[in-house]
Amino acid sequence: MSWHTKRIKWGACTVGALTAAVLAVSTSPAAASGTYSGLDYVYGSGGWVGDWSNEGVLSVNTHASSNATCMWQAILWADGKLASTSDIDGIFGDKTYNATRAWQSGERLTVDGVVGKATFGRAEVRLVYSSGSYSAGQTVDFIYKGKVNWLSVKRDADGNYQFWDFVVWRKAGYNYRTCT
Repeated sequence: MSWHTKRIKWGACTVGALTAAVLAVSTSPAAASGTYSGLDYVYGSGGWVGDWSNEGVLSVNTHASSNATCMWQAILWADGKLASTSDIDGIFGDKTYNATRAWQSGERLTVDGVVGKATFGRAEVRLVYSSGSYSAGQTVDFIYKGKVNWLSVKRDADGNYQFWDFVVWRKAGYNYRTCT
């Protein structure tokens, strides 16, 4: 192999490596990990089917103190896995972990105590359209028909999900906690 041929091959490898590096840097680490949608809120657009199938992870280690966790706890309450609304505090502790495992077992999902895409996606099946429009910039109201209780949920004009915490509407955000 001539010196010129080796140089061309080396150049091609370098270009390939640089391209891979640029693509890796341009993808956010959270989205690349496959564990988080990368959005600040539980989000959806268009028809609601599939809205929750790409959501972030909630666990004792990820978004453990958040309004998204608070919404998940409200779902656990609606399905009878948390006994009282006082258990809805936005902190993913042992009680929420164990309730999540029980919920997953009842839904025949992988029982790991982590609310990921499959768990969120299965919960979405119990959303029932109540009123509103799917058009961009419009609000859609839903009822989460739990096995024991119902929960009011809506997707606001920006596509962010909110839940009624029995006092006020709260956005289901991943990066902050206002519910107690």
